[in-house]
Amino acid sequence: MIYKGIYHFFYQYNPRGPVWKSNLVWGHSTSTDLINWTPHDPAIYPSQPSDINGSWSGSATILPGGKPAILYTGIDKNNRQVQNLARPKNFSDPYLTEWIKTSKNPLIQPPEQIDPSSFRDPSTAWLGPDKKWRVILGSEIEYKGLAVLYRSRDFVHWIKAKHAFHSAKHSGMWECLDFFPVFTNSLKEEGFIDDSGLRYDYGKFYASKSFFDSAKNRRILWGWVNESSSKNDDIKKGWSGLQTIPRSLWLDKSGKQLIQWPISEIERLRGNQVELQSQLLEGGSLLEVTGITTSQADVEISFEISDFKKAEMLEPSWKNPQLLCGQKSASVRGVLGPFGLLVLASKDLQEYTAVFFRIFRSHNNKYAVLMCSDQSRSSLNNNNDKATYGTFLKLDPIHDKLILRSLIDHSIVESFGGGGKACITARVYPTLAINNKAHLYAFNNGTEKVKIKKLRAWSMKKAQIN
Repeated sequence: MIYKGIYHFFYQYNPRGPVWKSNLVWGHSTSTDLINWTPHDPAIYPSQPSDINGSWSGSATILPGGKPAILYTGIDKNNRQVQNLARPKNFSDPYLTEWIKTSKNPLIQPPEQIDPSSFRDPSTAWLGPDKKWRVILGSEIEYKGLAVLYRSRDFVHWIKAKHAFHSAKHSGMWECLDFFPVFTNSLKEEGFIDDSGLRYDYGKFYASKSFFDSAKNRRILWGWVNESSSKNDDIKKGWSGLQTIPRSLWLDKSGKQLIQWPISEIERLRGNQVELQSQLLEGGSLLEVTGITTSQADVEISFEISDFKKAEMLEPSWKNPQLLCGQKSASVRGVLGPFGLLVLASKDLQEYTAVFFRIFRSHNNKYAVLMCSDQSRSSLNNNNDKATYGTFLKLDPIHDKLILRSLIDHSIVESFGGGGKACITARVYPTLAINNKAHLYAFNNGTEKVKIKKLRAWSMKKAQIN
């Protein structure tokens, strides 16, 4: 959230080690630019019967007068998941370093029909036209995912609605619910996204939360990037888990397509720049990008295709893009693709993470663009999760630009396709392609040539993180 010009980030934190434990607290850091962060003491930690076994996820709400309040899940002395309220001790402190819990906690207890171990993560509350606050909590009943709705006039006394706010069969436990309006760039329209295959991210991205940045009139989304290494490796590292680059979130002009893009502040970390234009990539060729720190970089590349007619046919059975990306990985030669970037690559290409496009022709003579993030050769350490991720981009490659942007940060690769129409976050741990031994290539493993219309890449400076 933002308060008195200061951005606040609260996060689940185990102060005793890098693995999940029940003794969770709310870590707390502040920033003036969403890039460089200063740590503070934990904001919320087990101290009441209602959270004595852990202070779990929740959300901040800005109440009238600009005063923040936090609703969060506590694990009580009976190991039930209950909902609690905390407020700042001193509203004149822009850093909000101390929080006080109400003596009325818990405010919300699991209803009879819900398993008390499946009732958590209150959303940011919103005020309805009837002047009542509303909040939703995640739950499930017989593997049916639920958003349970509660209403309140005073933010303390909450009454459960008769019906679930939303639900879906066979979807399991819903965690870290978020509910908010999204806008087009003009901020004149608002709408809700339907389920037409759209997701925030197709890779290592979970437990996301958004907030409205009132200083810049934008919705910002953050997601948790979990590990792909083993628990033992996490213990050796001494840490695990981090957040994605903050993303701005809006709708395109149609009002139907979700767009995400790294916040503009990240560009302040850009250093050395290299640029290429009108470079032809013959089939089966590589082009190394040099002159930047390739283990910590920001890369934007756009492609042009001169002849789409030779594109492979998209078989009707190829409905699962992630499975298709695994079957047609970067090493599997096609016609129009795979083409894109090999990042965090060793010199001999024993290790690399590939982010690429592949173009197919459907039976109605339209074209489909598959975007993949292939981690299958990302590391020689076979204890890592090296899954491949993918999605079909909602664009027409004949008329729309084929643009790929990847943010590379040692073990994280966040990729944005089609100007932010699809995002894939990869978590990789190379053993050879580390620091100055990491290489970056543009590549084309299709039989048809592809033109790099423009490539720009920057070295990225280190942010000050805690």
